[in-house]
Amino acid sequence: MEAVRRLRGRQMTTIDAANTAWVLTATALVLFMTLPGLALFYAGLVRMKNVLSVMMHCVSIACLASVIWLFGGYTLSFSGGGGWIGDLAKFGLVGVRRDSVANGLPELAFFAFQMTFAVITPALIVGAFVERIRFGAVLVFSALWLLIVYAPVTHWVWGGGWLMSRHVMDYAGGLVVHATAGTSAILLAWRLGPRDGYPRDLSPPHNPGMTMMGAGMLWVGWYGFNAGSALAANGDAAAALVATHLSAATAGLVWALIEWIRFKRASMVGLVTGVVAGLATVTPASGYVGPVGGVVLGAAASFVCYNAVEFVRHRLKIDDSLDVFAVHGVGGILGTLLVSVLAAKGLGGAGYARGVSMAGQALTQVIGVVVTVAWSAVATLALAFLCEKTVGLRARDEAIEEGLDLSAHGERAWNP
Repeated sequence: MEAVRRLRGRQMTTIDAANTAWVLTATALVLFMTLPGLALFYAGLVRMKNVLSVMMHCVSIACLASVIWLFGGYTLSFSGGGGWIGDLAKFGLVGVRRDSVANGLPELAFFAFQMTFAVITPALIVGAFVERIRFGAVLVFSALWLLIVYAPVTHWVWGGGWLMSRHVMDYAGGLVVHATAGTSAILLAWRLGPRDGYPRDLSPPHNPGMTMMGAGMLWVGWYGFNAGSALAANGDAAAALVATHLSAATAGLVWALIEWIRFKRASMVGLVTGVVAGLATVTPASGYVGPVGGVVLGAAASFVCYNAVEFVRHRLKIDDSLDVFAVHGVGGILGTLLVSVLAAKGLGGAGYARGVSMAGQALTQVIGVVVTVAWSAVATLALAFLCEKTVGLRARDEAIEEGLDLSAHGERAWNP
């Protein structure tokens, strides 16, 4: 987060009560994005016999990621001065007291805020493997992924690592959250293979209304995600919130317009997918661009992500079931690249670091994208292979046919 760099530069060693109150509120909003927002958004898109399994994945990842963040994730991300990975000085928050300060906040508040990011990022990947993965594989993959993919990239970008020293622009997670999760999602979907009947004979989403409710919760929660990343109750937070909202609103309208032009009607699922694409795309740019920049990002998000969905489904023929790569991965990468232009002061943005030109910033953004995607891809393939050889990756055919709600968890989302 840019806020981390600026606050460290001012060596803030006292706690600001107003900033602390805002970050604690933002922490609750970001957790709200996963539980229940993401769980409802994804659950509405699958078949009825798999609704509970999707919710189970989101809740279990939230529990697992929280514990891993305490025992390893936080310290590898935010302690130590290495360029590539943190150290173990804060393993289990050893030495962190109630009056410890980080970035002008109680360090426990900063820990908790960052923990909610560590919760939602692997939960995003759930959308790629719904209806056909073993529950044990979800837990093993998510735990190792947090330590091997998420923690190093977080350190590179926000924790004092090599990309932070290059002044990479990633305000709230275009690289750290969306590029990592999107890349891992499409490769894990490819390793798992498609659902039966993909792509022509799949049942439609069982409850688009549930998906809309989840999307609404994501939209509200994203205020904490992006505006909270200012780590302060100030103008930067307000600017990030406005850009975030305008990007989401524009993207929803553009996606609906695309559907109307193609099919002479606009769908609820399409509209809210556009909203989420706009939210993902503005994430890395939110604190750097002006309101018009948010509108531009939203329009670009829907156009590019819509075509990415078509490309993945019909050209690559990969069953990234709920379009995690096309919406989150492509959106996060798009926003990470476009911010190098839209952050210019002449376009209403916040400008660049001292001595950095638009061309230099663009090069840094490209380097950040390439390295993040490459690292996420290699690690994901290795982890998928490990899961396949240990706990197994794809559920048995009879379990898939019965539905993962009953076969994996012994419960139904809906009982007669």
